[in-house]
Amino acid sequence: MNELIHPSPAPAVIVEGAAKRRRALFAGCGAHAIHDGLTDVIYVLLPVWQAQFAMSYAQIGLLRGAYAAMMAGFQLLASRAARRWGRKRLLVGGTLLAALAYLVAGYAGGLGVLLLALVMGGLGASTQHPLASSLITDAYEPGGGVKQALSQYNFAGDIGKTLVPGLVGLLLTVISWRASVMWVGVLAAVVAGWLWWMIPSTTSSVQAKMAKPVSGKGSAGGLRAMILTGTLDSAVRMGFLTFLPFLLQAKGAGTAGIGLALTMLFVGGAFGKLLCGYLGARFGMMKTVWLTEFTTATLIILALFLPYLWLMAVLPLLGLALNGTSSVLYGAVPDLAGEGRRDHAFALFYTGTIGGGALAPVLFGGLGDVTGIPVAVVSLAALLLLTLPLSWCVQKGLDSSSGKYQ
Repeated sequence: MNELIHPSPAPAVIVEGAAKRRRALFAGCGAHAIHDGLTDVIYVLLPVWQAQFAMSYAQIGLLRGAYAAMMAGFQLLASRAARRWGRKRLLVGGTLLAALAYLVAGYAGGLGVLLLALVMGGLGASTQHPLASSLITDAYEPGGGVKQALSQYNFAGDIGKTLVPGLVGLLLTVISWRASVMWVGVLAAVVAGWLWWMIPSTTSSVQAKMAKPVSGKGSAGGLRAMILTGTLDSAVRMGFLTFLPFLLQAKGAGTAGIGLALTMLFVGGAFGKLLCGYLGARFGMMKTVWLTEFTTATLIILALFLPYLWLMAVLPLLGLALNGTSSVLYGAVPDLAGEGRRDHAFALFYTGTIGGGALAPVLFGGLGDVTGIPVAVVSLAALLLLTLPLSWCVQKGLDSSSGKYQ
């Protein structure tokens, strides 16, 4: 009788559903890669712009801050707009706006136009995190594997951070910065067209036929604790990255050594994002967060005392733990948000993490000026330990929301 009421999906339906999930995952990963690449390529271009337009450091900070502020500040608006205009239109439109921003930057004759271009780029980038995350979550929830899919999405962002700035670095050796920037805009426009083709239609009959019953309505308290956990984690990560070159310099590292150290840290971080998402699905959010955050705090303090070669040896592990927590936290957001509020929840989460990452270098940099780098670094490690009790609060929210966190 039950089989008559709830028939099993036909093989064709299962195959079609699996194809749509893969399309959603590829689209979300592609969006994350291009947008993170567009965000981080600014670091490559800032010295070029400074030389071209004779800008002060304050003006350089204004450019970078304008992009970050627009990206962080309009994520909530993007999640609301998606309810009216559709997630697909907003995500593709945001990518096109980011592409247009780089085309405008290629024609910039001064600070004003460049600032306008980066404001446009930040506005376009604000659509990516909440909408792509929710796209993947909704696609994978019926068949399971949300947390693993989000870890792949998180990993894809680091791939973009590596490839796009690297591509521009190579282009700058053979063509002008204006042509290089415009080629980046063309690449983003091509990706936008690809996203329009790749993103599957919203909530198809296939998903409905395959969907498993969803219990629970989320947990507001757990979500607040999750956002605070992510904000602290991001703040410590950005604060430590600010101090690491100076720690290496004090241990005798030159420019090449610092560059190699950062590369090792970032490679470890990229794989940490992929690995820790799977660990979170296997062992649970709280256990994995306690492991990664305690490991990070311990290695941050050890970084003060280890000699240069030993520090270089542990940097991949430090990067793995330092960045890996974020994948575990992303994977828990859908469970805490509840049905129908995921775009909004992801927007809140990313606003907190990006905001924390932007403020930390300023606040802890000021602390370092007053007390010295060692005290500031120890303070970062101590701040990170606050995530341990917070993750317990998150776990309580998960348990009271949609059942056990698997």
